[in-house]
Amino acid sequence: MTAHLRLGVNIDHVATIRNARGGDHPDPVRAAFAAAEAGADGVTAHLREDRRHIRDEDISRLMDRLSVPLNLEMAATEEMLEIALRHRPHAACIVPEKREERTTEGGLDAAGQDNHLLPFVARLSDAGIRVSLFIEPDPRQIEAALRLRAPVVEFHTGRYAHLEGDSRAEELRRIAESAALAAKNGIEPHAGHGLSFDNVAPIAAIPHLRELNIGHFLVGEAIFTGFEAGIRRMRELMDSAR
Repeated sequence: MTAHLRLGVNIDHVATIRNARGGDHPDPVRAAFAAAEAGADGVTAHLREDRRHIRDEDISRLMDRLSVPLNLEMAATEEMLEIALRHRPHAACIVPEKREERTTEGGLDAAGQDNHLLPFVARLSDAGIRVSLFIEPDPRQIEAALRLRAPVVEFHTGRYAHLEGDSRAEELRRIAESAALAAKNGIEPHAGHGLSFDNVAPIAAIPHLRELNIGHFLVGEAIFTGFEAGIRRMRELMDSAR
């Protein structure tokens, strides 16, 4: 029997809407509770350097009140390391971050940043935080994750989400092969970015993947069908694919 595929719901863009007008509404922490009630296995929040969506106080409230695991997305900076070590979330996913980008545009170049990343992975792991590297589905990046002793990788599916036809099929094959390679080497493979009702099933069907992290689409879909309903529908599509 294929292992349960976990769903992590990213609440960043609930905070984006809140910050557009200031104040406290809509509250991303309330959205995290709603996600858990609707069947999410965990919640993801990206604390960016510029605090464009999630804020420091959001992380504090999530750690104090959330009943499901929190996955903190973070850049490999001393500031973010200090915050992670202070709060000690269940997981920390190290992602690339550029101030001018609208959203994360690609995977982390773990293969080219071994020396920089090594102390971050080591210190997070020593604190009992499950470390994940957000990377492209590329054997070089998986080899780097092995050298860094990262227990988890999350494959960037943004390219897959934007391609069509044979090109999408080729990218799907690349993700599936990378997931198998990671699992073979003792690394737990996850995936996320750009996933929606229309494209999630082929990704969810990849047997080696253990978790999908989905956010922007679900927050957008909430306008039309409600947040909880969208999460339940995503959960149904993932389960059907397995």
